[in-house]
Parts: sequence; structure tokens; C-alpha cells
Amino acid sequence: MIQLTDNAIQKAKDLMVSNNKPGHGLRIGIAGGGCSGLSYKMDFEEKPGEGDRVFEMNGLKIFVDPKAYLYLNNITIDYHSDMMSSGFTFSNPNAKSTCGCGTSFSV
Repeated sequence: MIQLTDNAIQKAKDLMVSNNKPGHGLRIGIAGGGCSGLSYKMDFEEKPGEGDRVFEMNGLKIFVDPKAYLYLNNITIDYHSDMMSSGFTFSNPNAKSTCGCGTSFSV
């Protein structure tokens, strides 16, 4: 299961509107690279790909391909904003280590 907090869902919806992507879903994935070996990726897509796991939370569709799901199962994604920084944060129980900025991990 993939979990997004209410803050993350609202920010994703806001970004979808500001990027003129109404009706799209949020693609959550991984890519090779980053300080720790794998990096988190998020983007908007019109529809899921073949074999994708599809979730819906508070009206937000979420797409995850099967390979990425192996590394992202049980992840919680939050969004925070304060005077010093803002962004999505990832709490991934599958990660054995993460980089200092929290955007890459290793398993």
C-alpha cells in the first residue's frame, strides 16, 4: 500500500491544477541515482500504464509500476512547508539507508 498524508494529497492536487493537468493521476516511482543509489520520482500522467498498481485517496489517483512497488510498498509520503523549506518527504520502511536530503535511498 502507498500512503499519502492529507497535506501531500492537497499539494499534489494543487500542483496538478497549476500545471494544467486536471484529471491526471500522480505517478510515484524510482530511478537509479542520487546519493544513496535510488531516487524517488513523482510526475503527473493521464492514465495508468499496463500492470500498474492504482490507488485512490481523497479523489487523487496514484499510479505505481510493479518494479517500483517492490521498493515503495508501505511508504508514507508527506508534504511540509515552513519558513526554511518546503517539499515532499518520504518515510520508506524498505530503505536500509537514506541520504541527508531524504530524496534518495538504498535497499
